[in-house]
Amino acid sequence: MDNEKRNETQPHRRRPRYKGTHPRHFNEKYKELNPEKYGDIVDKVIRKGGTPAGMHISIMVQEILDFLQIQPGQQGLDATLGYGGHTMKMLECLQGEGHIYALDVDPIESARTKERLLQAGFDEKILTVRQLNFAEIDQVASETGKFDFVLADLGVSSMQIDNPERGFSYKSMGPLDLRLNPEKGVPASERLKELSKEEIEGMLMENADEPYAAQIASAIKKEEKKGRAVETTAALYEIIRQVLPKMPEKERKEAVKKTCQRVFQAIRIDVNSEFEVLDAFLEKLPLVLQPGGRVAILTFHSGEDRLVKKSFKRLAKEGIYREAAGEVLRPSVEECYKNGRARSAKMRWAIRA
Repeated sequence: MDNEKRNETQPHRRRPRYKGTHPRHFNEKYKELNPEKYGDIVDKVIRKGGTPAGMHISIMVQEILDFLQIQPGQQGLDATLGYGGHTMKMLECLQGEGHIYALDVDPIESARTKERLLQAGFDEKILTVRQLNFAEIDQVASETGKFDFVLADLGVSSMQIDNPERGFSYKSMGPLDLRLNPEKGVPASERLKELSKEEIEGMLMENADEPYAAQIASAIKKEEKKGRAVETTAALYEIIRQVLPKMPEKERKEAVKKTCQRVFQAIRIDVNSEFEVLDAFLEKLPLVLQPGGRVAILTFHSGEDRLVKKSFKRLAKEGIYREAAGEVLRPSVEECYKNGRARSAKMRWAIRA
């Protein structure tokens, strides 16, 4: 009888079918999206140098752990939780003693990651996850006390990039959103309507050094006047494709790709006020570190790296940091081969006086 009732309340559902031999769309990748159930498929994708749908492969994990020198009993902060790969490795270093606080503005992914880490055996006794912008680290430290180590990974998570509903990539059709927290602020499509042609051009230049900034800004506003505001990733991609000058097809394909990457990145930085947030984080950072406390920051954009470099250099000169990285650390050739998204990563570090 119990089995009959269970069958009535939970009818069997076949997975949605897709055309062809392999899934093409994000939501159809049912095996990759369930790594715990289909580990062999996930391993196969990673071995081929890809990132499974809905996953994020953490970058420079060993280099970060080697620098942070985490000891059992310490208190740490992962300022950018993401998929939780770095967090899990840091938690393992604590060996059940101490605590890590993890922050993320994304309500969708932070909830999933918290559940994933809980299933891995890391509960509230050793891990606290908060949906909070990392610019507010002083607020966290006022409640928890100072930290022995801090990590900030400034890259956008692969889960966000791969999900077409988030609008982070020109490769998939979706709404032009680009917000790290889709519950706050305005999407990129609305932001572009608010800005003048000159402001869009300036934003593309400042955030991405975009050589076709003037032409792209002009084209966006022309489309608006025709009643065709840029609402989707595909619409922005088409504008970029049309704007680029004539050149051999092979060169043109690569130029469109690079331009799209720069433009989407520039708009994302603007929508999320990323430089302003990073500035606030860097100014507050020494205030939340214990004497001798260590911080490692991963950047993926030259503008971010410049801000981190200048802050660390200035504060080391003032004696606030005992030591700071003179040169950036980069991922190994082997890591870049296995994970193409690691190629632009740079790591800088500092130690509190």
